[in-house]
Amino acid sequence: MDTSSTVLDTTFWMTGGAILLLLVLSAFFSGSETALTAASRGKLRTQADKGSNGAAKALEITEDNERLIGSVLLGNNLVNILATSLATALFTRAFGETGVALATLVMTVLVLVFAEVLPKTYAIINSEKAAAAVAPVISLVVMVFAPIVSAVRLLVRGVLHVFGVEVDPDSHILAVREEIVGALQLGHSEGVVEKEDRDRILGALDLGDRTVEEIMLHRSGIEMIDADNTPEQILQQCLSSPHTRLPMFRNEPENIIGVVHAKDLLRAMYDQISGAHGAAKPLSRFKISDVSKPPYFVPETTTLDEQMRQFLRMRTHFALVVDEYGSLQGLITLEDILEEIVGEITDEFDPDSEVPMVDTEDGQYIVDGAMTIRDLNRATDWNLPDDEANTIAGLVIHEAQMIPTTGQVFSFHGFRFEVVARAGNRVTGLKIRPL
Repeated sequence: MDTSSTVLDTTFWMTGGAILLLLVLSAFFSGSETALTAASRGKLRTQADKGSNGAAKALEITEDNERLIGSVLLGNNLVNILATSLATALFTRAFGETGVALATLVMTVLVLVFAEVLPKTYAIINSEKAAAAVAPVISLVVMVFAPIVSAVRLLVRGVLHVFGVEVDPDSHILAVREEIVGALQLGHSEGVVEKEDRDRILGALDLGDRTVEEIMLHRSGIEMIDADNTPEQILQQCLSSPHTRLPMFRNEPENIIGVVHAKDLLRAMYDQISGAHGAAKPLSRFKISDVSKPPYFVPETTTLDEQMRQFLRMRTHFALVVDEYGSLQGLITLEDILEEIVGEITDEFDPDSEVPMVDTEDGQYIVDGAMTIRDLNRATDWNLPDDEANTIAGLVIHEAQMIPTTGQVFSFHGFRFEVVARAGNRVTGLKIRPL
């Protein structure tokens, strides 16, 4: 009787110890899964660059999330099922048939609290630290379970393929940009990120997706020099212009033959009059084409990111934009691209032109028709679409399918648009307010 009692006691404590160990392993697997999937790869990369072997190992094993999750879930399910089986056998032996229900209740509480909620909560709070700590052990688990996980992966992909779902193992690489954008938007909505900082970073990220056509100065607004004008007229035009570089044409504006830099012009004219005390008569022999530089043409479909690289490579700030037929469409400068990142750049020579957007006391905005949709969205935090048009006037014309007249009112995209000014076929002024 004593021997049987001793064996029973020994079996009880060994089984209880095994269940406790399995619960610890279950907590380890649960916390590891949460830590490795929630950890920021950017922060792990920073730690790895500082010499953290655990962070480097975490980056390595999270490259293939599908294999990582499969291995961790396999280990977690193995220990959970084994712990539950041992608990059922133990409680059945001690309490009879009621032991099954009792084992289910006890193990549910233990697994839920100590093997799921507790470790996962800690892992979420300290995701990078926990990920670096568990990565070396989890890498061994992944290696051991690799054959089984590979078979399971093929089975899972086969089942998903039947339902028309394709698995892309590199999808996390393509989602980095969206993750940054989402973090910025969330940070701004929570008051952590300033609007100006958000706009600058988003502007830099968008350079590769936008083309010069979207931000160029349209040809209708380009100030040009007529090569056949007299030197006095050209000099007067350059001195009165706020621009440093002016395109030069001959016979017709489409025929651009060069670009005149104000500094080159003044130097050449200074040489013509032989210094500060010379006469102005020698200017009659001056030829503007002698100081102009060859024009630099770019297609309107060039992305802003690529155009900025070309400006830096060619050491120039000024380009003329042409369409697929070679017709002049506008011009773009390096400053235009930089303004997409840092906002409007002005200096002491910029004209005191009208502000493109003025808010009224009744909550409406009077907007210049040539203002770009992107600039309006950035200034107001609106989300007007810019897929079909670049400017506010272009958006109204596209939606109205006509050139509206002054006083016409339209409602679309959740806003009310009233045409307040028109010059020829151009809509020059709009009054906008959210509906």
